[in-house]
Amino acid sequence: MTTALILVLVALGSVLFHLLSPWWWTPIASNWRYIDDTIIITFWITGVVFTAIVLFMAYCVFRFRHQPGRQAIYNPENKKLEWWLTIVTAVGVGAMLAPGLFVWNQFVTVPEGASEVEVIGQQWQWSFRLPGQDGRLGTSDTRNVSSNNPLGLNPNDPHAQDDVVIEADDLHLPLGKPVKLLLRSIDVVHSFYVPEFRTKMDLVPGMVSYVWLIPTRTGTFEILCAELCGMAHANMRGKVVVDEEKEYQAWLKKQKTFAQLSARARQAKGTQ
Repeated sequence: MTTALILVLVALGSVLFHLLSPWWWTPIASNWRYIDDTIIITFWITGVVFTAIVLFMAYCVFRFRHQPGRQAIYNPENKKLEWWLTIVTAVGVGAMLAPGLFVWNQFVTVPEGASEVEVIGQQWQWSFRLPGQDGRLGTSDTRNVSSNNPLGLNPNDPHAQDDVVIEADDLHLPLGKPVKLLLRSIDVVHSFYVPEFRTKMDLVPGMVSYVWLIPTRTGTFEILCAELCGMAHANMRGKVVVDEEKEYQAWLKKQKTFAQLSARARQAKGTQ
């Protein structure tokens, strides 16, 4: 009886904790509410199954407890029960997979007209690159990385000269406009994660991965590295600031291009 009662309390306590818990996701700040909806569907399906199994265990412990004179009956198989379990399990797994596949299809399908911003991860900071007046990002290569060219841009590519370079500083994005974030690592594996945006994607050396989103409210949101990347992994943080269009353009005008930073570096080297 005690064991059965404990199992019932575990099931009821789990349900109440989920319904009354003050801990939940951070308020969403992008178009990816589908991510939350998919997780909630998974919670409901797995929660119902968990509760049903625990309560069934409690019933079995109480109903088939040891009693004087009672003998256990050996039942090697029950085909009817096995069919029911197979069908119910398949339906449950399908119900959890279908929303995820739908959301993933949207997650990798970038809308036309989305602007491109490059996110560069390196131990242990975030840097960014935006296209300049030509609206096109120049090429880059890790072999070009140096103290004067920390992001490895190609100095011989004319499209790279007007690229806006933001090293270890905040990234600003305009409100309500789709943006494709191109993710590149200079050294080891990192993972770009902004909880409020519901976006998370690994940065793998030698590859360019991506995510896209539409910021839906202004504010400052923290960038985390969600992949262990070395001793200072916990300190690899940055900020995304979502601005109204006017504030965004004012911020953009204050930033330096690759050509300007290169000229400044050459000038500083010449005065030494």
